[in-house]
Amino acid sequence: MRIPFTQVDAFADAPFTGNPAAVMPLSAWLADDVLLKIAQENNLSETAFLVAAEDDDADFELRWFTPGAEVVLCGHATLASGHVVLSSDPTWLKVRFRTRKAGMLEVARQDDGYTLSLPAWGPSPRAMPGLVEALGITGPADILWHEHGYALIVVEDEDVVRNLDPDQRALAALEPMVAVVTAPGATTDIVSRVFTPAYGIDEDPVTGSAHALAVPYWAKRLGRDTMTAFQASARGGHLTCRLDGDRVVLGGQCVTVIEGTFLLP
Repeated sequence: MRIPFTQVDAFADAPFTGNPAAVMPLSAWLADDVLLKIAQENNLSETAFLVAAEDDDADFELRWFTPGAEVVLCGHATLASGHVVLSSDPTWLKVRFRTRKAGMLEVARQDDGYTLSLPAWGPSPRAMPGLVEALGITGPADILWHEHGYALIVVEDEDVVRNLDPDQRALAALEPMVAVVTAPGATTDIVSRVFTPAYGIDEDPVTGSAHALAVPYWAKRLGRDTMTAFQASARGGHLTCRLDGDRVVLGGQCVTVIEGTFLLP
């Protein structure tokens, strides 16, 4: 079987920045264990699989796999998927993706980039013993949680976020989660880093889904619905963010870096 393969740097305005994702359209769904093996072979933080929808409510069905597991939501691979679809047909202004656990997602053209509409996930305070220690945070930190396995850890300033050196083994030994450490930014409104060793990724470069959690928190704290964000990983990535009712709308660009064919025996 020959599967089209496109690797896209998402939330990036140049190659080698942002977060790489593989986008692979299929004619029909393969077995889950095969999808996972393909993601492991790609060895990227996410591989997105698309199948054309059979009804008019959506354009495609969409699923995402890390090298470790299928995930509930992935923002950067959805943006990358939208980029691949919209780049293939200039008459399309937007594309709708039906997902299994995150509802309907939409990517639309905007200027020289795209907007991505995600569900807004309001986090709630929760005690999580060992999490702050595993992250290596020594100062004040507030922990909030969302039921889909996301922890939002709010610290005092950007330096704390940038200087983190987590104990990845200790973090992986906790319950599986996406740990989002965030603070007010120096040159952007908010800054973050994201750690997910339980899913086979020590640090995710730029995480759209983390902002589904972070934006509702910061909108309330900042007293406004729009903000700029930077994810301070080694690759780094800028996002524009807007809270629109029960949706979080992110803005960013994409760069295609590889096109080819995946050969499945």
